[in-house]
Amino acid sequence: MEKGNIPSIKSLLVLDSDGKRIISRYYKGEFASLAEETAFEKKLSDKTIRTNAKNEAEIVMFDNMVTVYRNSADVWFYVIGHHAENELILVAALTALYDALTSVLRQ
Repeated sequence: MEKGNIPSIKSLLVLDSDGKRIISRYYKGEFASLAEETAFEKKLSDKTIRTNAKNEAEIVMFDNMVTVYRNSADVWFYVIGHHAENELILVAALTALYDALTSVLRQ
């Protein structure tokens, strides 16, 4: 993030336990094709699947991007930002996404 820029999110991902896309949204046009997006999602899943991120968000630097993620049962939630992005802002976005989806899907 350059000086004076507004904090922003590059992408939001919801993946299953196999690393396959449930839903995703890319905001910055980081990837040119669907195949590149799918390959990125699979690599990200392979890197994070073995961690225990059930109670709190975890932070990882992946492909020169800050990624915060959390697990719930067999679903993984990811929020990805620029390498210089404030992790606390990304965690707040992840928490909002997680809380909204769990609230809606419980009913």
